[in-house]
Amino acid sequence: MGRAEITILGHRYKVKGDYPPEHIEELAQYVNQKIQEVYEKMPNITPLKAVVIASLNIANEMKKTRRDFDSIIKDLRIIEDKTDSFIKLFD
Repeated sequence: MGRAEITILGHRYKVKGDYPPEHIEELAQYVNQKIQEVYEKMPNITPLKAVVIASLNIANEMKKTRRDFDSIIKDLRIIEDKTDSFIKLFD
């Protein structure tokens, strides 16, 4: 279990997790970066709204990545089936 001190929107937090501290810090930097991107587009937004929008953006990225991954797995299974069929021709 890792412990890390992270900074989100200028506030420091002590966090414990199941991952090494470096991983936790990397995640925090990513989240903070996404919040800052929201602020760049909407400078007058409240911190809470910025965090909510950043969270939705991150969830959207995750959902798209998962969908892409599932599509790749499906394609790999098709290739595997075709390869198996091709190999059987030579048996």
